[in-house]
Amino acid sequence: MNSVITAIAVVKFVILLLGGGITYIAFKAYRRTGAESLRVLGVGFGIITLGAILTGVANQFFSVSLETGVLANSVFVAVGLAVIMYSLYIQQ
Repeated sequence: MNSVITAIAVVKFVILLLGGGITYIAFKAYRRTGAESLRVLGVGFGIITLGAILTGVANQFFSVSLETGVLANSVFVAVGLAVIMYSLYIQQ
């Protein structure tokens, strides 16, 4: 089971790097262009990234069950995707 916990931690770290990078690039593009859709896009990816990190930390350090962590992560992903969808909608 120890190798699974290590793998989860590594994947969460990769999510932090990639999600943080996408969020940063979206906000940088927003500052350059002023396009509101890019700001909202950055918020959506930020929500997804934050959810992945928070649920990983909750599971590892606060003894939150895996099932509760997966549920919480799924909620963050659903909200983040809804925000991303909105960002694509307002671009039109």
